[in-house]
Amino acid sequence: MKFVVVAQHRSEYPEPITFAKGAELVVGECYAGEEGWDNWYLCSTPGQQDGWVPGQVIERLDGSRGRALEDYCARELDVDPGDSVVGGRQLNGWVWSCRGADGATGWVPLAAVQPVI
Repeated sequence: MKFVVVAQHRSEYPEPITFAKGAELVVGECYAGEEGWDNWYLCSTPGQQDGWVPGQVIERLDGSRGRALEDYCARELDVDPGDSVVGGRQLNGWVWSCRGADGATGWVPLAAVQPVI
């Protein structure tokens, strides 16, 4: 689906958590903010900084242990109003996007984009 960016977004995470299917995760707190981004968990995996992971890609084991159900990257895409992006998977208030101008990819909040009809 094609989108036009209507609000600037800047990532606050320069080193996003990235892992492969089957990776062991330590699952922490669930995100609780006024944006309504439900079902995101602060996770860690050896050798990386903590990052937010959608619950849909976590197999909960016991306590705070989990395992990745699929490959995942938490990279966010910096966008400005007027940018054109093509969106793919949508999860919990975010859309995986590819910016048309340079092919850069990452997550963008759905609130920052508007579908092009």
